[in-house]
Amino acid sequence: MEERFIIVDLMIIFCQKLSVLIKFLFIIFFFFILTCNPHPNIKSSGKDIIKTINPDGSEKYLILDSDYIFNEDELHTFELKIPEGSLKKLDSDPSAEEYIEGMLIFEGDTLSPVGIRYKGNVGAWVGCLSGKDPFKPSGKKICTKLSMKVKINWNGKNQKFYGLKKLQFHSQNNDPTQLHERLGYWFYREMGVPAPRSVHVQLIINDEYSGLYALTEQIDDRFTDYHFSDGSGNLYKEIWPLNHNGNVIKEREIRDGLKTNENDNTSIELFKSFGEMMANADSISSREIMKDYMYINSIISYVVVDRAIRNDDGVFHWYNFFLDVSFNHNYYWYEHPKENKLYLIPWDLDNAFDNITFENPITFIADDWGEISNDCKPFKYGDWGVKQRSAGCDKIIVAWISFKKEYQQLQRKFQDNLINKSLIIVDTWSDQIKNATINAEELHTDALSYKKWVRSIEVLKAQISLMDTRLSSMKDN
Repeated sequence: MEERFIIVDLMIIFCQKLSVLIKFLFIIFFFFILTCNPHPNIKSSGKDIIKTINPDGSEKYLILDSDYIFNEDELHTFELKIPEGSLKKLDSDPSAEEYIEGMLIFEGDTLSPVGIRYKGNVGAWVGCLSGKDPFKPSGKKICTKLSMKVKINWNGKNQKFYGLKKLQFHSQNNDPTQLHERLGYWFYREMGVPAPRSVHVQLIINDEYSGLYALTEQIDDRFTDYHFSDGSGNLYKEIWPLNHNGNVIKEREIRDGLKTNENDNTSIELFKSFGEMMANADSISSREIMKDYMYINSIISYVVVDRAIRNDDGVFHWYNFFLDVSFNHNYYWYEHPKENKLYLIPWDLDNAFDNITFENPITFIADDWGEISNDCKPFKYGDWGVKQRSAGCDKIIVAWISFKKEYQQLQRKFQDNLINKSLIIVDTWSDQIKNATINAEELHTDALSYKKWVRSIEVLKAQISLMDTRLSSMKDN
């Protein structure tokens, strides 16, 4: 890195000295274009420079809203153009998650420049990077598909794409059904829980068909504007109001979790006071506090869906990897500024459904809803002995567990209205993505095979049927 900066400095000095020689003015200009590139991440050649395209106002992405690209009846195709040098940089270290400049092309409209990067977490990188330690992702890209993020409002540009600031293309590499994310979020939304929209799309990168991806809605201020009557409130990512000891978390932790209104002047009083009230509540007062701060039907509907689809890598899995400090993840909170209510939003569902029929050695939750194991102390579970703590030991979750009547009613609603409908939807969406799956296999040796995909879809439908059977047994009891 230091050598690179030395070379750049020498080149700048050389450019400056040449500039005094009038007779070489043309040479200087040409040399400046090639060597004094203001975008060091982009290879300096004419064909690699990303042009700026200013819209004229007639573009469809300026006229229509996000419902157009999240239309569940369509399989849209998106195209990315990335300079060769920039793509090599991305591929050399995807886990760095650094943006480069590129172009987004969709249905005849081109946005340029936009920011493009790979995205993921530990699980998303497994088997797709050359590094040897799966818990410390590193190395170059070795899979055809990796999840990608496109930043529309790149470098402070005040532009939107169908009302959106960012696009997320999820690779679905760990989901052979290619339906977990889309179907899971559909269940939540059908039960009245605010959850991301997700549809399938095809992605072409530098004129090569990359494959089938899930276009999943970014949870940001555009999300809150769409899903709530007032989207100007605070959005928090993966912070829980109480720590593992049941005490309210520090104000700095709350502010660090802000994903909108991210400044020190933002009022966090609602979230903070909710934690303080719950930390000091008993079993009776906690129910009243919960009614004051949340809509009971909304949060219990969240619980019903979460437990039915076995979203075991979500808010109710309290991992305990070190120092007996327990934590959960894969969720957001939203503070509605006019209603003065908190909403819980689910995130990252690629591991949902599978634990209905087998126990994933990492994600599987040992307890049924409301159960407590090992007297609220962390315990090892599964073949890998990963430690977890019962969700029912958290004061907030204890309050949710107490709404047993509401839970049973909403569970019946879920079963009666959505189980059979979901089986039809699985068939419909499978037909929609069938050819895209076949095309990917024909082009890429590491693509999901059509035969495996078909078997996985049948397993998913069996999991939904088993979910129905279990809900019926609970109803009978």
